[in-house]
Amino acid sequence: MHVPEALRLSLVEELHGHSVADPYRWLEDAESPETLHWQEIQDQLWLNHAAGLSNRFQFRTRVKNLSAVGSTSTPTWRGEHCFVLRQDATQNDPVLYVDDIPLLDPTESMLDSWQPSPDGSLLAYQLSTGGTEQASLFVLDVATGEVVDGPIDGCRYSPVAWLPDGKSFYYVRFRQVLRHQLGSADDTQVLPGEASYGLELSADGRWLAISAVHGSGNDLWLADLSKDEPPTVLQRGVDAITLASVGPDGRLYVVTTRDAPTGRILVGDPEDPLVWRDFVPADPKAPLSSFAILDKVVLIGRTRRALGEIVVHDLVTGRRLGEVELPGSGSVGSLTSRPEGGHEAWFSYTDSVTPAAIFRYDARTGRTARWSEAADQVEAETQELEYRSADGTVLRMLVIAKPGAGPRPTILYGYGGFGQSLTPTYSAFTLAWVEAGGVFVTANLRGGGEGGDEWHRAGTLDGKQKVFDDYIAAAEFLISEGWTSSDKLALCGESNGGLLVGAALTQRPELFAAAVCSAPLLDMVRYELSGLGPTWVPEFGSASDPVAFENLLSYSPYHRVVPGVKYPAVLFTVFGNDTRVDPLHARKMCAALQHATDGQVPILFRLEKDAGHGARSSAQGIGLAADMLAFLAAQTGLGS
Repeated sequence: MHVPEALRLSLVEELHGHSVADPYRWLEDAESPETLHWQEIQDQLWLNHAAGLSNRFQFRTRVKNLSAVGSTSTPTWRGEHCFVLRQDATQNDPVLYVDDIPLLDPTESMLDSWQPSPDGSLLAYQLSTGGTEQASLFVLDVATGEVVDGPIDGCRYSPVAWLPDGKSFYYVRFRQVLRHQLGSADDTQVLPGEASYGLELSADGRWLAISAVHGSGNDLWLADLSKDEPPTVLQRGVDAITLASVGPDGRLYVVTTRDAPTGRILVGDPEDPLVWRDFVPADPKAPLSSFAILDKVVLIGRTRRALGEIVVHDLVTGRRLGEVELPGSGSVGSLTSRPEGGHEAWFSYTDSVTPAAIFRYDARTGRTARWSEAADQVEAETQELEYRSADGTVLRMLVIAKPGAGPRPTILYGYGGFGQSLTPTYSAFTLAWVEAGGVFVTANLRGGGEGGDEWHRAGTLDGKQKVFDDYIAAAEFLISEGWTSSDKLALCGESNGGLLVGAALTQRPELFAAAVCSAPLLDMVRYELSGLGPTWVPEFGSASDPVAFENLLSYSPYHRVVPGVKYPAVLFTVFGNDTRVDPLHARKMCAALQHATDGQVPILFRLEKDAGHGARSSAQGIGLAADMLAFLAAQTGLGS
């Protein structure tokens, strides 16, 4: 493959006593003639390479078939009205239903968020286009299907808290909390900007809990809307995740990681909101993920060893009563119930071979039953294995494969950041690879949420290198145990997982044959200057701080590319409307690797212009998955 040499600038900056080269700074400008010309070359390189991938269309067909399982969200109840988001096997995008009648089918846009009014007569919903996640908010009359308010722009996944009158609501716009009256152009500011807010309104509409995250600090307020008084400050600037809500029983519920890294629940009286008492203590081995308040019990969702569980506790005392029966060992989604309580709760369940389905739990009988339609399982074996990182920390991985022996083409997937847990989930991408004879491995790394807040913090800031060490240790384990070999092992990660892939392939290039690096962060010296970078300082640290800068530079993949090294084959996949991670990271890294590599393997760049960071149609997702699989198969020998 002939790759025209991209212009290398002699740009070197002195930053905190370091000389930092940035030869491809010009690629940060997506619209410059030079960048557009570079992109044209990359587009052609990818098209030429893709045309020679013999199993590309076979993977596309198989991913499409495996994806054709349909999906249904957990129900949202307002009175007797049931709202669900549903997508059948033939649809490209999900449709919102009310009482089994189609209500909203945004064929030209993405439905980012929605919230019915208390009586279900109105629907606040948010639409974005092209995957930008820059949503506008509208209000729909459920009976007529007519838009009665909006658009209100600047509502990126805004929470909406309807007041009982159904004529006004609280919401978040441009990082400030506002109160909106239907039909009015003048909203009332409740709290100013510069924070990420969450809103929880009690079912009777009296109590509004407002949470905020800014930097490493977390704030919490409780407002009594029956009084014309400022909200009560429950917490300010505390480095712990704390959320509050007033339940249908009138009690104040506080969920916090303060002095409890895996999360605990406290209760109090909203009339005296600063006094809390223990209700459900933390389980040090199982982080709390969600809870639902019913008439006589409270259900607590937890994650133990990356597997979901639901525990039943007495509503009055908090005493543990038992567990909810689950379909198997897999992942449990957030628990939902009616705003007024009741005896029912709903949750989603999935595992590595079982498509997601919704289940209903009845507290009167203690029984669980499937609520949504079932889809067939796929035949594959899963194993949970333990391995050790460089510092001796015990970690786990989930291996999915058909029966067999000997080194096989293997994809090692990871994320390791932002407290996000990687739990078993049905994936057409994974199963298409396994059916073709490959092994798919998901590694649970520090920085994720599998072990609670301490596990997350262990992989942040100056601990970020531990995440990369965990990932590399997983690769070494798979090779030493005979699952694969370095010429058959591929990396795969997205977003923060793209940073993980970039770090691993620059720190240990000899371990891997190939990598897919999707929507990645790669220039950690300048990550704060684009996308949502400024909001990630608590995770990575700021390059303006000399100490944090040293750490960022030490692992920044773009700055670790060294000429003459035999790097693995790499496919960068990016999206033109990505408003979280700017594609400039991948452009700069791709150019650097194309210049530096001493190998004969391809370094390629796949741009999808009309897609965003995570929001895309089913057809776009299938095409992307097939291209990634075909690229990795060619480089690891799968099917050859």
